[in-house]
Amino acid sequence: MLVKSMRTVAGFRGAEPLTAAYRAGLRSRTYGSASLNRPATDPEVFPVTTVDGARLRVHAYGPADADAIVLIHGWSCCIEYWNPQINAFAENYRVISYDQRGHGDSGLGRIAPSGETFADDLATVLDATLRPGQKALLVGHSMGGITIQAWAQRYPEQVARRAAGVILANTASKDIANETDLLPLLNKQLSVGGNPLTLLGAAVRMPMFLAEALLFAPVPVPDVWPVGLALKHRVMTGRATDEQVSFALGVVRSCRPLSRGLHAAALAELDLGEAAAHLAAVPTTVIAGEHDRLLPERLSRPIVQHIVKAGGTVDYQVWPTGHLGNVEEAERFNAEIARMAGMSRKVAAVAG
Repeated sequence: MLVKSMRTVAGFRGAEPLTAAYRAGLRSRTYGSASLNRPATDPEVFPVTTVDGARLRVHAYGPADADAIVLIHGWSCCIEYWNPQINAFAENYRVISYDQRGHGDSGLGRIAPSGETFADDLATVLDATLRPGQKALLVGHSMGGITIQAWAQRYPEQVARRAAGVILANTASKDIANETDLLPLLNKQLSVGGNPLTLLGAAVRMPMFLAEALLFAPVPVPDVWPVGLALKHRVMTGRATDEQVSFALGVVRSCRPLSRGLHAAALAELDLGEAAAHLAAVPTTVIAGEHDRLLPERLSRPIVQHIVKAGGTVDYQVWPTGHLGNVEEAERFNAEIARMAGMSRKVAAVAG
């Protein structure tokens, strides 16, 4: 199966069809909505290299002595995906973001992506960008939310020390390959004459090799109108504006096909178990999209349950969005960040 054939990075480093300059241009297009454009001020750039040699692109915006917000993007995205949030908070907060390995301008390193690399990379970025003793509000979207959970599981002692609060948006902890509803015929129970088709008492589902071939193959995303249409109506919702769709498509197309395929394969097999329970030490918000087909709302529920079971405080919110909640409902998402940042500040003041 394709998942198993993509466990290692070696052997997949062929020539990429898009140059670095072209990919950078896709990430930095100009839009009529100022919030989607690159920040007006240049960031502070941190030289960060992981233990296996991946050079990560790490940016920090805003005052160095301000409260920190760390933004962790999802699959096939990059720092620029967070432009609506960076532009909203960089004036008053220290906004930190990075390209996850293999995404944007970050290298892949020598180890194939996994929950361990997600966790190690985040720990390395926090060590490089936060002041001694400083805590940050950690905000993860999709694979970024998975990254936070993996980090909490691998480094539980760091959660209370490094995180002032957590926001997990449009994410999951396991069962992604079996539960995604992204493609119309994928992972749906087959039926004959309206009656569910069963085999030896079990529901018959679409073969996984088809899902892998369509979602994980390391091929470029073409710039043709059917792709934008599919992004709007399958990944986002019909309410998404043309600019939001164009912005999201540019970000996704800028991702190297090799990295997209490798990370999709890793995510398909990922099972973090009850990793979210380690977030019980800090205030947490979990946001799901009512119309999210890539990571359906039902995948967020176990995360909430694990946190609550561990005695944590979690605010579970289901929004009328698709998978890109922070783009589709940017103002609402920013308001939640502001609320959590204010709550984190109060908690820190009491602890101090």
